[in-house]
Amino acid sequence: MPRHSLAEFEALPYPILDVRAPIEFAQGHVPGALNLPLFTDEERARIGTTYKQVSQERAVHLGLEFFGPRMSEMVKKAQKLAKGKEVRLHCWRGGMRSGAVLWLLELAGFKVHLLDKGYKDYRRAVLAAFETPRTWRVLGGLTGSGKTDVLHALAAAPHSEHVLDLEGLASHKGSAFGAIGQPVQPTQEQFENRLAATLAALPTNAPIWVEDESRQIGRLTIPPALFAQLRAAPRWVLEVPRPARVAKLAAEYGAEAPAELAAAIERLHKRLGGLATQQALAAVEAGDFSLMVELVLDYYDKTYTYGLAQRPDEPARTFVPVASCAPAANAAALLQALATGIR
Repeated sequence: MPRHSLAEFEALPYPILDVRAPIEFAQGHVPGALNLPLFTDEERARIGTTYKQVSQERAVHLGLEFFGPRMSEMVKKAQKLAKGKEVRLHCWRGGMRSGAVLWLLELAGFKVHLLDKGYKDYRRAVLAAFETPRTWRVLGGLTGSGKTDVLHALAAAPHSEHVLDLEGLASHKGSAFGAIGQPVQPTQEQFENRLAATLAALPTNAPIWVEDESRQIGRLTIPPALFAQLRAAPRWVLEVPRPARVAKLAAEYGAEAPAELAAAIERLHKRLGGLATQQALAAVEAGDFSLMVELVLDYYDKTYTYGLAQRPDEPARTFVPVASCAPAANAAALLQALATGIR
């Protein structure tokens, strides 16, 4: 029974089977892992109650009663999930659940590599990853500047810069309109897992571009240790003309469902004010997305400018004037500003 440290476990190329209950897996899991639950959510709850209220022995017997009838089914499912019959396996602590499934799969001819201290050890490493110091280059700019597009342009050839797309990992664009057209956001735990996995693939000794974000991205929170690093990093602020930003956002929002746009505007009601809210809603109904964007940008531009003013002691800012929202051209302008030695 190979029992591996987390580093050894992560280095192996085999599929990961997570034998925790579906509710645990949905809350958070190793990116790419497959769920092979030993117990259903209800069974897990009953075993836990029995352990606390009766005894460990009775809880173990109850677990065996649940496990026995489905052993054949679990083997068949494992064979579909891992056709090569060599797998990595874990539960929460690397205890009885993973031990039982390991025994079953080895009996069925699998070679199983067990994570010694389970998912709990993985989560410890995830949280520790945000403490690792890195060299950040923060990309700022008013709403509609196309910052995410510029990040992708920086990552692509010929620039091939290292980037971290926080909004992509969070499935949210970071504003009241940020959920429109995006997948459902992950849980906070799974966001952290995705983030740690992405960081692990980036070098620790090279600069990384990242978008200037508030602490919250939708309903998710950037881990405090990482957020502190980003706030302490130098930033480059794209200065895109407002007409270009309006045109970009109007084109994007015009392709979305009007009902979703109206709901986002309603969420901003207190900040926009009653008159601007009604005007923006009327613009959506009329299909005048440029007017809707103009009204909303009044609020977002003031908010972003105020936020910058509240951080006078942060490291140097480099303002980079550009003519449009063209990602490739703006990525080149950023790197040119960097090369001039301003920052």
